[in-house]
Amino acid sequence: MAGLTTGGPNVDVSLLYEINGLARQAPGWLDRTVAVLGDYGIPLTLLLLVLWCWRGARRQDEPAAVESFVALVWAPLAAGAALLLNVPLREFVGRPRPAAQHGEVTVLDSGTGIDQSAFSFVSDHTTLAMALGVGLFVAHRRLGFIGIGLALLEGFTRVYMGLHYPTDVIGGLALGTAVVLLLAPLAMALLTPAVRAVARSPRLGVLVRSRDRVVARPVDLAATPPAGRGHESDLAA
Repeated sequence: MAGLTTGGPNVDVSLLYEINGLARQAPGWLDRTVAVLGDYGIPLTLLLLVLWCWRGARRQDEPAAVESFVALVWAPLAAGAALLLNVPLREFVGRPRPAAQHGEVTVLDSGTGIDQSAFSFVSDHTTLAMALGVGLFVAHRRLGFIGIGLALLEGFTRVYMGLHYPTDVIGGLALGTAVVLLLAPLAMALLTPAVRAVARSPRLGVLVRSRDRVVARPVDLAATPPAGRGHESDLAA
């Protein structure tokens, strides 16, 4: 705890200088691109991945569609829960941001007006991104790997921008993962009955299952003459 409060271990600080030092060597347009991606681009991409996964999940059979929909609902809920848990955690650790203790750090800002007096551990953006990524992984493995990769990239951008130490990012990755996985059994138990009820609703069922799915119609046996009936009629005639 004391190491975090006073700026972290030497490896932590040296990695901060190495990664953030890239910002001083890179052209201005690249720094602005990284800042915009870190503040807006990656979180928005993760939300779009959740929506894309939901679109595909609606085309599954009801049991699979319900299971996927529950996981996709849990992903943003878990992200919100992780951010709420981070509020007291930040106050408890009380670690200043890198620029407050290391004057050589270059701080990039995309215009969000980040409060440099706020505490640093853990990274909110990384926590949010990792929770969404792991939540996606629960619903869809392939998209989940992409989401987790984006969360790792989000963590890199926060150090590159000079806003967090590497251990702040690692803490965010751990917090986002832990909230999603540890609370998932309880969340699934609470959400599944509600989602099943929505799936069977005539009006709201389209949220869980697509109405354009091809459903096999049963054969109307009553409209089909018994085998041989037509042949017997011909003979009678």
